[in-house]
Amino acid sequence: MSEAAWAPGLDTAAAWQAWAEKPYVIKGNGDAAVSAMPAMLRRRAGAMGKMALEAAYRCLDGRSGVPTVFCSRHGECTRSVELLEDLVQGQPLSPTSFSLSVHNAAAGLFSIARQDQASHAALAGGHSGVEHAVIEACGLLADGAAEVLLVVYDGVLPEVFHEFEDCQEQPFAWAWLMQAESAESGNGISLSWGGAGSDEIHAMQLEPGSRRQPAGLDVLAFYLRKDRELVRIADTRRWRWGRLA
Repeated sequence: MSEAAWAPGLDTAAAWQAWAEKPYVIKGNGDAAVSAMPAMLRRRAGAMGKMALEAAYRCLDGRSGVPTVFCSRHGECTRSVELLEDLVQGQPLSPTSFSLSVHNAAAGLFSIARQDQASHAALAGGHSGVEHAVIEACGLLADGAAEVLLVVYDGVLPEVFHEFEDCQEQPFAWAWLMQAESAESGNGISLSWGGAGSDEIHAMQLEPGSRRQPAGLDVLAFYLRKDRELVRIADTRRWRWGRLA
Protein backbone atom coordinates (compact mmCIF):
# COMPACT_ATOMS: atom_id res chain seq x y z
CA MET A 1 0.00 0.00 0.00
CA SER A 2 1.50 3.31 -1.04
CA GLU A 3 0.70 6.57 0.73
CA ALA A 4 1.09 10.33 0.57
CA ALA A 5 0.26 13.20 2.91
CA TRP A 6 0.31 17.00 2.94
CA ALA A 7 -0.27 19.73 5.51
CA PRO A 8 1.16 23.22 6.03
CA GLY A 9 4.80 22.74 7.00
CA LEU A 10 4.68 18.99 6.36
CA ASP A 11 5.56 18.39 2.74
CA THR A 12 7.92 15.38 2.81
CA ALA A 13 7.80 11.79 4.01
CA ALA A 14 10.61 12.55 6.48
CA ALA A 15 8.68 15.47 7.97
CA TRP A 16 5.58 13.34 8.40
CA GLN A 17 7.58 10.54 10.03
CA ALA A 18 9.07 13.02 12.51
CA TRP A 19 5.57 14.33 13.27
CA ALA A 20 4.25 10.80 13.81
CA GLU A 21 6.99 10.00 16.32
CA LYS A 22 6.14 13.13 18.30
CA PRO A 23 2.79 14.56 17.16
CA TYR A 24 2.08 18.25 17.58
CA VAL A 25 -0.78 20.54 16.60
CA ILE A 26 -0.46 21.36 12.91
CA LYS A 27 -0.93 25.04 12.18
CA GLY A 28 -0.63 27.28 9.15
CA ASN A 29 -2.63 28.30 6.13
CA GLY A 30 -0.34 27.71 3.18
CA ASP A 31 -1.87 26.22 0.04
CA ALA A 32 -0.71 22.97 -1.52
CA ALA A 33 0.74 23.51 -4.99
CA VAL A 34 -1.33 20.82 -6.80
CA SER A 35 0.92 21.43 -9.80
CA ALA A 36 -0.37 18.29 -11.53
CA MET A 37 -3.83 19.86 -11.93
CA PRO A 38 -4.64 22.33 -14.74
CA ALA A 39 -4.55 25.88 -13.38
CA MET A 40 -8.15 26.67 -14.39
CA LEU A 41 -9.47 23.88 -12.16
CA ARG A 42 -6.86 24.32 -9.44
CA ARG A 43 -7.99 27.91 -8.86
CA ARG A 44 -11.49 26.70 -8.02
CA ALA A 45 -10.35 24.58 -5.08
CA GLY A 46 -10.13 26.04 -1.59
CA ALA A 47 -7.21 25.46 0.78
CA MET A 48 -8.66 22.24 2.18
CA GLY A 49 -9.56 20.90 -1.25
CA LYS A 50 -6.02 21.59 -2.49
CA MET A 51 -4.59 19.57 0.38
CA ALA A 52 -6.79 16.61 -0.54
CA LEU A 53 -5.96 16.93 -4.22
CA GLU A 54 -2.21 17.17 -3.59
CA ALA A 55 -2.26 13.98 -1.51
CA ALA A 56 -4.44 12.23 -4.11
CA TYR A 57 -2.21 13.16 -7.06
CA ARG A 58 0.96 12.13 -5.23
CA CYS A 59 -0.44 8.80 -4.13
CA LEU A 60 -2.04 7.84 -7.44
CA ASP A 61 1.15 8.78 -9.33
CA GLY A 62 -0.35 8.83 -12.83
CA ARG A 63 -2.58 5.77 -12.53
CA SER A 64 -6.04 5.96 -14.09
CA GLY A 65 -9.25 3.98 -13.74
CA VAL A 66 -8.84 3.66 -9.97
CA PRO A 67 -12.01 4.12 -7.85
CA THR A 68 -11.63 6.80 -5.20
CA VAL A 69 -13.14 7.34 -1.74
CA PHE A 70 -12.81 10.84 -0.29
CA CYS A 71 -13.54 11.28 3.41
CA SER A 72 -13.90 14.51 5.37
CA ARG A 73 -15.81 15.08 8.58
CA HIS A 74 -16.61 18.73 7.91
CA GLY A 75 -16.09 19.12 4.16
CA GLU A 76 -16.07 22.60 2.62
CA CYS A 77 -17.53 24.09 5.79
CA THR A 78 -15.71 27.42 5.41
CA ARG A 79 -17.12 27.95 1.92
CA SER A 80 -20.62 27.07 3.12
CA VAL A 81 -20.42 29.59 5.97
CA GLU A 82 -19.25 32.29 3.56
CA LEU A 83 -22.27 31.59 1.35
CA LEU A 84 -24.61 31.82 4.32
CA GLU A 85 -23.05 35.13 5.37
CA ASP A 86 -23.58 36.49 1.85
CA LEU A 87 -27.19 35.32 2.01
CA VAL A 88 -27.75 37.12 5.32
CA GLN A 89 -26.30 40.31 3.89
CA GLY A 90 -28.49 40.10 0.81
CA GLN A 91 -25.53 39.55 -1.51
CA PRO A 92 -25.90 37.44 -4.67
CA LEU A 93 -24.50 33.94 -4.26
CA SER A 94 -21.63 32.82 -6.44
CA PRO A 95 -22.70 29.81 -8.54
CA THR A 96 -19.09 28.60 -8.55
CA SER A 97 -18.79 28.80 -4.77
CA PHE A 98 -22.14 27.06 -4.37
CA SER A 99 -21.16 24.19 -6.68
CA LEU A 100 -17.86 23.77 -4.82
CA SER A 101 -19.44 23.78 -1.36
CA VAL A 102 -20.84 20.26 -1.79
CA HIS A 103 -19.15 17.37 -0.03
CA ASN A 104 -17.84 15.74 -3.21
CA ALA A 105 -16.26 18.95 -4.57
CA ALA A 106 -12.66 17.74 -4.32
CA ALA A 107 -13.53 14.30 -5.69
CA GLY A 108 -15.37 15.89 -8.61
CA LEU A 109 -12.50 18.24 -9.47
CA PHE A 110 -10.08 15.32 -9.33
CA SER A 111 -12.21 13.28 -11.72
CA ILE A 112 -12.77 16.18 -14.15
CA ALA A 113 -9.13 17.27 -14.20
CA ARG A 114 -7.93 13.78 -14.99
CA GLN A 115 -10.83 12.97 -17.36
CA ASP A 116 -11.15 9.76 -15.39
CA GLN A 117 -14.56 8.05 -15.30
CA ALA A 118 -13.73 5.67 -12.45
CA SER A 119 -16.25 5.78 -9.62
CA HIS A 120 -15.77 8.18 -6.74
CA ALA A 121 -17.52 8.58 -3.42
CA ALA A 122 -17.41 11.28 -0.74
CA LEU A 123 -18.22 10.28 2.84
CA ALA A 124 -18.87 12.09 6.10
CA GLY A 125 -19.17 9.62 8.95
CA GLY A 126 -18.88 11.78 12.04
CA HIS A 127 -16.45 10.51 14.66
CA SER A 128 -16.04 7.23 12.74
CA GLY A 129 -15.60 8.72 9.28
CA VAL A 130 -12.16 7.22 8.63
CA GLU A 131 -13.29 3.74 9.57
CA HIS A 132 -16.41 3.95 7.38
CA ALA A 133 -14.29 5.19 4.48
CA VAL A 134 -11.98 2.19 4.86
CA ILE A 135 -15.00 -0.13 4.91
CA GLU A 136 -16.28 1.52 1.72
CA ALA A 137 -12.88 1.07 0.06
CA CYS A 138 -12.73 -2.58 1.16
CA GLY A 139 -16.20 -3.09 -0.32
CA LEU A 140 -14.93 -1.85 -3.68
CA LEU A 141 -11.95 -4.20 -3.45
CA ALA A 142 -14.30 -7.08 -2.62
CA ASP A 143 -16.37 -6.19 -5.69
CA GLY A 144 -13.33 -6.68 -7.89
CA ALA A 145 -11.41 -3.40 -7.95
CA ALA A 146 -7.66 -4.07 -8.09
CA GLU A 147 -6.88 -0.85 -6.22
CA VAL A 148 -8.83 1.88 -4.44
CA LEU A 149 -7.59 5.36 -3.59
CA LEU A 150 -8.62 6.53 -0.12
CA VAL A 151 -8.24 10.25 0.66
CA VAL A 152 -8.83 11.56 4.20
CA TYR A 153 -8.72 15.30 4.88
CA ASP A 154 -10.04 18.10 7.05
CA GLY A 155 -9.26 21.64 8.12
CA VAL A 156 -9.80 24.23 10.80
CA LEU A 157 -13.45 25.11 11.41
CA PRO A 158 -14.78 28.64 10.89
CA GLU A 159 -14.84 30.75 14.03
CA VAL A 160 -18.63 30.49 14.36
CA PHE A 161 -18.23 26.76 15.12
CA HIS A 162 -15.28 26.94 17.53
CA GLU A 163 -17.43 26.50 20.63
CA PHE A 164 -18.66 23.15 19.29
CA GLU A 165 -15.23 21.63 18.60
CA ASP A 166 -14.66 18.27 20.28
CA CYS A 167 -11.03 17.84 19.16
CA GLN A 168 -8.06 19.93 18.06
CA GLU A 169 -9.14 20.61 14.48
CA GLN A 170 -6.10 20.88 12.20
CA PRO A 171 -5.41 21.14 8.46
CA PHE A 172 -4.21 17.84 6.96
CA ALA A 173 -4.73 15.42 4.10
CA TRP A 174 -3.44 11.93 3.47
CA ALA A 175 -4.07 9.23 0.87
CA TRP A 176 -3.64 5.48 0.70
CA LEU A 177 -3.61 3.41 -2.48
CA MET A 178 -5.23 0.27 -1.09
CA GLN A 179 -5.03 -3.27 -2.46
CA ALA A 180 -6.50 -6.46 -1.11
CA GLU A 181 -4.08 -8.15 1.30
CA SER A 182 -3.98 -11.68 2.63
CA ALA A 183 -3.12 -12.50 6.21
CA GLU A 184 -0.07 -14.35 4.92
CA SER A 185 1.42 -11.28 3.23
CA GLY A 186 2.43 -9.67 6.51
CA ASN A 187 2.06 -6.15 5.14
CA GLY A 188 -1.60 -5.40 5.67
CA ILE A 189 -3.74 -3.57 8.17
CA SER A 190 -6.80 -5.03 9.86
CA LEU A 191 -9.87 -3.19 11.14
CA SER A 192 -12.48 -4.66 13.45
CA TRP A 193 -15.24 -3.16 15.55
CA GLY A 194 -17.81 -3.82 18.21
CA GLY A 195 -19.72 -2.12 20.99
CA ALA A 196 -17.70 -0.03 23.44
CA GLY A 197 -17.97 -0.75 27.14
CA SER A 198 -19.61 1.76 29.43
CA ASP A 199 -16.29 2.45 31.17
CA GLU A 200 -14.59 3.18 27.83
CA ILE A 201 -17.38 5.53 26.76
CA HIS A 202 -17.30 7.31 30.12
CA ALA A 203 -13.51 7.75 30.00
CA MET A 204 -13.77 9.18 26.48
CA GLN A 205 -16.44 11.65 27.59
CA LEU A 206 -14.24 12.85 30.44
CA GLU A 207 -11.19 13.47 28.24
CA PRO A 208 -11.02 17.17 27.26
CA GLY A 209 -11.57 17.69 23.54
CA SER A 210 -8.74 20.21 23.54
CA ARG A 211 -6.28 17.30 23.98
CA ARG A 212 -7.64 15.04 21.25
CA GLN A 213 -6.37 14.86 17.69
CA PRO A 214 -8.78 14.45 14.78
CA ALA A 215 -9.40 10.77 14.07
CA GLY A 216 -7.64 11.04 10.72
CA LEU A 217 -4.40 12.09 12.39
CA ASP A 218 -4.67 9.33 15.02
CA VAL A 219 -4.92 6.74 12.25
CA LEU A 220 -2.10 8.31 10.23
CA ALA A 221 0.25 8.33 13.23
CA PHE A 222 -0.58 4.66 13.90
CA TYR A 223 0.21 3.81 10.29
CA LEU A 224 3.46 5.77 10.02
CA ARG A 225 4.84 4.52 13.34
CA LYS A 226 3.96 0.94 12.38
CA ASP A 227 2.25 0.49 15.74
CA ARG A 228 0.85 -2.94 16.48
CA GLU A 229 -2.55 -1.64 17.52
CA LEU A 230 -4.74 1.43 17.72
CA VAL A 231 -8.03 1.36 19.63
CA ARG A 232 -10.46 4.24 19.09
CA ILE A 233 -13.69 4.81 20.99
CA ALA A 234 -16.17 6.77 18.89
CA ASP A 235 -19.65 7.34 20.28
CA THR A 236 -20.72 3.81 21.29
CA ARG A 237 -18.31 1.96 18.98
CA ARG A 238 -14.90 0.43 19.67
CA TRP A 239 -12.67 0.36 16.60
CA ARG A 240 -9.51 -1.73 16.62
CA TRP A 241 -6.79 -1.15 14.03
CA GLY A 242 -4.03 -3.75 13.86
CA ARG A 243 -1.23 -5.23 11.75
CA LEU A 244 -1.64 -8.51 9.90
CA ALA A 245 1.95 -9.63 10.48
